[in-house]
Amino acid sequence: MYKYAGVIVNNNSIQVDKVFTYAIPEKYRKIIKLGYRVKVPFGLGNKRIDGFVVSLFNDFQASSTVKEIADTCEEYSLLEPKDLELIEYMREKYLCTYIECIKALLPSGVTRGMRNKINQVIYVAKKLEGKYCKEPYDSLYNIVFNNNGKFNKNEISKKYQVSVSSINTLLKHGFLTNEEIIINRYNERNYTEYKENALNLEQLNAVDIINNSSDKTFLIHGVTGSGKTEIYMNLVNQMLKEGKDSIILVPEISLTPQMVERFKGRFGKDITVFHSKLSEGERYDEWLRVKNKNVKVAIGARSAIFLPFDNLGLIVIDEEHESSYKSDSDPKYSAVDIALFKCENSDAKLILGSATPSMETYYKSKNKDIKLITLKNRADNALLPKIELIDMREELMSNNKSMFSKRLFEELENSLSSNEQSILFLNRRGYSPFVSCRKCGYVFKCDNCDISLTYHNENGSLVCHYCGMKKRATNICPKCGSKYVKYFGVGTEKIEQEVNKYFPKARTLRMDFDTTRKKNSYENIYNTFKEYKADILIGTQMIAKGLDFKNVTLVGVIAADLSLNLPDFRSAERTFQLITQVSGRAGRGEKHGKVIVQTYTPDHYSIVHSASNNYEGFYSDEISIRKDMNYPPFSKILLINLSSKNENLLIKSIQNIGYILKNMLQNDDKIEMLGPCPSAISKINEQYRWQIILKGNIDSGIANKIKDIIYQTLKEVYTEIRVSLDINPNSLL
Repeated sequence: MYKYAGVIVNNNSIQVDKVFTYAIPEKYRKIIKLGYRVKVPFGLGNKRIDGFVVSLFNDFQASSTVKEIADTCEEYSLLEPKDLELIEYMREKYLCTYIECIKALLPSGVTRGMRNKINQVIYVAKKLEGKYCKEPYDSLYNIVFNNNGKFNKNEISKKYQVSVSSINTLLKHGFLTNEEIIINRYNERNYTEYKENALNLEQLNAVDIINNSSDKTFLIHGVTGSGKTEIYMNLVNQMLKEGKDSIILVPEISLTPQMVERFKGRFGKDITVFHSKLSEGERYDEWLRVKNKNVKVAIGARSAIFLPFDNLGLIVIDEEHESSYKSDSDPKYSAVDIALFKCENSDAKLILGSATPSMETYYKSKNKDIKLITLKNRADNALLPKIELIDMREELMSNNKSMFSKRLFEELENSLSSNEQSILFLNRRGYSPFVSCRKCGYVFKCDNCDISLTYHNENGSLVCHYCGMKKRATNICPKCGSKYVKYFGVGTEKIEQEVNKYFPKARTLRMDFDTTRKKNSYENIYNTFKEYKADILIGTQMIAKGLDFKNVTLVGVIAADLSLNLPDFRSAERTFQLITQVSGRAGRGEKHGKVIVQTYTPDHYSIVHSASNNYEGFYSDEISIRKDMNYPPFSKILLINLSSKNENLLIKSIQNIGYILKNMLQNDDKIEMLGPCPSAISKINEQYRWQIILKGNIDSGIANKIKDIIYQTLKEVYTEIRVSLDINPNSLL
């Protein structure tokens, strides 16, 4: 029995990011364990707030009276010792606070004290008699015998217009009885059996290496359609035989329906599915299923990596190159890093899979830090699709001003006439990316952000894709009053309109952020296309990977240069990955596939290598540039971003920080400092943005020292300035 507890309080301020000591009252000393959520008095007013017990001890030299823990919240530990180790690791690595790490590990419903959903179900206890054999009691009696008691008070009252007082009267006199039952909020649907496929030689070799190798981390570099999912399922099956748990991560929620369909079809419905589209209650229930050891396999997006399995044997990260595995909010963690840490602590194996591995991961495999397994062929011996580059400059010279090249138009016609399906990819949603006046040059921009507004034709509005601000579109220039307002560029919404114009009989679907806001919308679109109820699927990067449609024979990449022209050192890598991945959606059945890539820079190495499906060639060109420029994987980048509504205060503050850091690093030739300067997008949601970029040999010690300097410098103005510290960010924008 311990007398004192170290507690992390549920407060987001950096000022209280430390462990506070509380005395444990006598009545709780046999109860409280590591990881318990407790109620503690905090601050001058002793307001009761949540806290999390992270240490227990008996000896403590107090200079003043120690406050006592007021109460416990659950009868079990929310966090296990391994979780507490992970929290310490994350806080140091990602320069964040304790409570930010804890909230990453626990669903929001847990920290809000959510419980199981309970229903009061009413049953008939005995027949009505005497004074109760009259309306409304006899009607109520018949309603409840006939439905086997599967009602609660509110359902009966609303559906049959019976007052709650009448129900209570029958309950009081014993004619009805009720009991509490738990209502499960997770998906208990049964799926069609997904039969096990015989593995080919490459797949068998991969499974054999993983099961029998002493290595713990593997990269499966397999071409699109090489059968990586079948390998994953084989490995999960082995884990189940050994009584061990498995986590399967997918990069986008759009991939989840297909993966769930296959895994539940193979292993049954007792698989937890965990992603951001679930309600708070559903996430809580899924988390609790894992906590209570009711499931042994989880499929989900990034946050599923934190599910509380206690006998982990396998983590699979599919499409490991995807940027969505890196969090953009604090803690800015990488799911790959977390998986490595958990596997080391659990003696589990980590499988990274991709047709286009990230430069960092492939570099590690080249240096033998990760075991490389290569799959060179498609699983069913299907051929990779033929990729054809179309120079859109030549299309323009031949007077084709359409967004479709002549070749793409012809192939769409052929696909439709053959009752085959097509995918059109454009990594930009909306109708027109920007709107301007042709007379004076005025560009319609967001009032809150330094970014142009996107026109959405469906609701006739101009939308900011950063802060969400909307306004009605107008044909009158607000600056000069002219009527020469024009909509420039193209987005997925406009592509859909043009397809409907040129191919009026074609059945089209669009999958982007705008069409997938509602719950289950991904799954509905996926199933509609899978069941051949649509001919053409138009979408952004969420359709570019993982989806397996046997009748898709044509993929059209509308504008391959969009990602290439971003001012970011990863732009060439992202372009190669997107083109290669979306091309892989074609020809996955018995019919051969074709890919038309429209570009204004057909000679760029990322586009040339993607057209020939030559990952090694792209890697060779890109890694030499990274080395020359000292970019990852040869260095680390620390992005320091400060934002504030007070622009003058922001500039003064970041210049002070820049001066201090420059002096600190003046004798360190292994770290380069860039800035301070305005961010590429200098204003978002009324917040002005400035940044400093540090590049080089930045270890955790140096990074945390820099963090302390920044917060110390800003301590007088901290409430007015937001700080974002990001190690190896997805983007420098």
